[in-house]
Amino acid sequence: MHNIDKYTVLSINPYASTYINEQSKILSSQNLATFSKNQYSISFLHIKNFITGQISISNNIHQNDLNDVIFSKAYDELALDQAIEYKIQYVETFHKVDKNNRNFHLFIINPLSCKDIFEKYIKKIKYIDYIIPAPLLLKSLYTKAIIQSNGVHCFIYFDKYDTFITIYNNQEFIYTKSINYSLEQMHIRFCELYTKYIEYEDFINFLTTQSLKDTTSEYKIYILKLYKEIFTNISNILTYVKRVLDINKLDNIYVGSGINITTKLHEIAEVELKIKSSDFNFNYGFKNSDFYVEQLHSLMHIYVNSPTHLRYKNNFNIYNRPLKFTQRQSGKISLVVASSLLLSFSFPIYYWLLTLTNNTRYEELHIEYKKKHKIKQTREI
Repeated sequence: MHNIDKYTVLSINPYASTYINEQSKILSSQNLATFSKNQYSISFLHIKNFITGQISISNNIHQNDLNDVIFSKAYDELALDQAIEYKIQYVETFHKVDKNNRNFHLFIINPLSCKDIFEKYIKKIKYIDYIIPAPLLLKSLYTKAIIQSNGVHCFIYFDKYDTFITIYNNQEFIYTKSINYSLEQMHIRFCELYTKYIEYEDFINFLTTQSLKDTTSEYKIYILKLYKEIFTNISNILTYVKRVLDINKLDNIYVGSGINITTKLHEIAEVELKIKSSDFNFNYGFKNSDFYVEQLHSLMHIYVNSPTHLRYKNNFNIYNRPLKFTQRQSGKISLVVASSLLLSFSFPIYYWLLTLTNNTRYEELHIEYKKKHKIKQTREI
């Protein structure tokens, strides 16, 4: 980990191709990402790109063997393709007490999928320091004390290509799931309900400019039907999760979005789910911006600035920052070669300098001898 204080931080939404730069707590939008030595970069992956699952490992497994055992069980229990070398990360969950086993939530991705998503960005910025599953970015809300309370918290986030539900219990991750209501899918479903096709841009424009409380648009009734359908689906998921994870109740639901939806979704969520709900728009501590900052961008920036030992270390990065020259194998070899050459040349140089010194001294003594010899001859005469 590099010292972040020396760097500007660039967050990347790889699905929307948006970039937010942060320096001295000031966020600025960038149209293009460019390479800079003093730039720390972070991005995320949506849950729909992962294979996720839960496994249990015996307490008798030694910590040194844990990684190998988890990889083996992941391939067996989740029926992974043996021909693919998946990149697997995991988070240990402590929600359910089990005296005999340790429980883990797995995040699994094909490295080729990761390459497809980030390849065009790497051509511009050369490396990405951190790529993390979007739900794990939420951990920074607790590490930065933005959410200070304990309890069971549910986060619902709507984005263009994915909408996910994530649950934290006592400030620790326990569950996540992608649901089939991304903004793109919401658009398709709205057109089905409306029985007419409207452009995606027009659909988004309505969401970001019209409040359902005030609008008289004919879209209103169909948007309401759509929201009711979404939160009914979410209610079914939460009922299942509460039963499986033995959760008595959800203390709070936070609802957010990658676009600035005018209608307060958390108010609809509270009515439909009958659970206390709040807006996802937290005070992240950045200075006011004159543009809408996607909440995942804000989460990435506070994640980078969270204490390293308090955040989840599930980095799916395959584009590492190059090591310092002296830490690379080529650098070490070059230093050895340079040292050998220096040593091999040092002896001839030493003897050449010694010879030069002796010759100079000889000339001085010879001149002095000639002077004294002349004086001697004069005195003898």
